[in-house]
Amino acid sequence: MEEHSHLKATLNTWQLWGIAVGLVISGEYFGWSYGWASAGTLGFLITTALVATMYGTFIFSFTELTTSIPNAGGPFAYAQRAFGPLGGYIAGIATLIEFVFAPPAIALAIGAYLNVQFPSLSPKLAATIAYLIFMTINIVGVQIAASFELFITLLAIAELLVFMAVVAPGFHLSNFLSGGWSGKDHLTIGTLHGMFTAVPFAIWFFLAIEGVAMAAEEAKNPARSIPRAYLGGIATLLVLALGVMVMAGGAGDWRLLANINDPLPQAMKMIVGSSSGWLHMLVWLGLFGLIASLHGIIFGYSRQIYALARADYLPEIFGKIHPRFKTPWVAILAGGIVGIAAIYSDSWLVIAGQPLTANIVTMSVIGALVMYATSMLALFRLRRTEPDMPRPFRIRLYPFAPLWTLLGVIICLASVVYYNRLIATIFLATVIAGYLMLRVTGRIGAERNASRG
Repeated sequence: MEEHSHLKATLNTWQLWGIAVGLVISGEYFGWSYGWASAGTLGFLITTALVATMYGTFIFSFTELTTSIPNAGGPFAYAQRAFGPLGGYIAGIATLIEFVFAPPAIALAIGAYLNVQFPSLSPKLAATIAYLIFMTINIVGVQIAASFELFITLLAIAELLVFMAVVAPGFHLSNFLSGGWSGKDHLTIGTLHGMFTAVPFAIWFFLAIEGVAMAAEEAKNPARSIPRAYLGGIATLLVLALGVMVMAGGAGDWRLLANINDPLPQAMKMIVGSSSGWLHMLVWLGLFGLIASLHGIIFGYSRQIYALARADYLPEIFGKIHPRFKTPWVAILAGGIVGIAAIYSDSWLVIAGQPLTANIVTMSVIGALVMYATSMLALFRLRRTEPDMPRPFRIRLYPFAPLWTLLGVIICLASVVYYNRLIATIFLATVIAGYLMLRVTGRIGAERNASRG
C-alpha cells in the first residue's frame, strides 16, 4: 500500500477557496428556479435563508473536523474515527453517491447548452468530451487542476456580477413581491407545503461545498488555510445566491422563469431584449459555472474513492497514485466511467416518471444530507471520546451550532424523502447492498479496518 499512502500537500488558501466556490457555483446558474414553481419568490427566499443558516453552522462545525483530521476521505475519515467501520462506511457511501451522481447532471447541462449553439453536436457526445477533458486535467496534476479551478471560478463569479449589473436598471421590487407566496399575495397553507417541496432546490445553491474536506490532505498549512477557504466560500456563495435570485425575480414576471433550466439568460432578455450583446455574452460565459462545478466535483469524487480504497473498503487498485503526476488516476477514471454510463442511460432509464438527470440530482442531495448528519454526530462523539485531540479550529457556540445543523438536516432529509420516496428507497437499497457486499468479501469489519483510514 506504500505507493498510495499519501497525497502531496501543495494547495494554498486561494486554491482551496476556488475549489469551495467552484464546486457549487453552477447552482447559482440553473436548478434553483424550480423552487419558485412550488414556493413562489418569497416562500423560496425564506426556504433558502433557512437552508443557508443550516449550511453556515454546518461549515463552522465541519471545519473543526476537517482541520483536526485532514484526510482525503473527509467525512468518511471522521465517521470511521468516531464510530468505527460501519460509521465510516455510511459516511463514505453517502459522500460517494453525492459526488459520483452529481457530475452527469452537470455534464448533460453542458452538452445541452453546446447543442443550442451547435445543433449538429450531440449533447451526450459533448457531455462525454467534457468528462474526458476534465478527467485529464485532474490526472495531470493537482496544482494544474486547482489553478484551473480557481481561474474558471473567478470567471463564473464575474459573469454573475455582470448579470446583476445589467439587470439592475430594470429591476422592480414589485415584480419580485407579486404573487410571491406560491402565486398568491399572502401566506397560505399551500405556500408552506410548497416551501418543503422546494428544499432540494435551496440546497442546490450550496450543495458540495464540503468537498474541500477531500482536499485537506493536499493543503499546505490546513489549520490556517481550510477555515479561511470554507468561511470565505460560504460567504461568497450566499451573497451570489441572494443577489442572483432577487435580481432575476425583479426583472419581470418571475413565473416565466420557474421550471426552466436557463433563468438568468431569460431574465436578462426581459431587460435588454433577445438581440443584445450582453445576452449573448451571458449565454456563452454562463458555461464557466457549469465547467467549474464539473471539474471540482471530479476532483472531489476521486479523493473519496481513493480514500475508501486506501482504507480497504474498495479494491486496492482504486487507491493507486500516478507515479509521475502524484494523483489518484484510477479513482478519477472509475468515477468518470460511472458518470459517462449514466449519461448514456438518461434517455431510457426513468424513475417515477422522471428522467435520470433529475433523479440523480435528488440522489446526490440525499447522499449529502446523510453525510451531513453523520458528520455532526461524529463531531459530538469525538468531543466526548477524544477531548484532548488537537483541534486547530474549535467551533464557537458549541453545541448549539452543530445541533442547529443537525435539526436542519433532519427536516430537509424528511422533506426530500417524503416527496421522493422511490428514489430514497433506491438510495437505501444501494447502501445496504454495498454493506452486504463488503461483509461477504470481508472488506469491512472491526478487526480489519480499525487502524485504517
